[in-house]
Amino acid sequence: MTAQIVERAALRFTPAGLPALDMSLRHASDVAQLGSPRKVAFEIRARAIGPVTEALLAAELGVDHAFEGFLGAQRNGRGIVFHVETVRLTTKGHHHAPASR
Repeated sequence: MTAQIVERAALRFTPAGLPALDMSLRHASDVAQLGSPRKVAFEIRARAIGPVTEALLAAELGVDHAFEGFLGAQRNGRGIVFHVETVRLTTKGHHHAPASR
């Protein structure tokens, strides 16, 4: 998923001592649905745990980056969170090697 980091919390650590980072991502794209164009746009809460947090701390806010991961339920059972496993950062039009968990 291509998205921008629009909000990033302070780095924290899990009870197991792993670095963890919570953030909000904004995605916008144009897709075709049944042959008709459709705009897709949304914000989603996201979480990264492990080494990928280092790259995300350095990532520019408001710039498109490529994220890979999975969806899961939030702890309170209300809503979903995107768990970031890898990210390919973009800086001023340049792509960087992917960072992973």
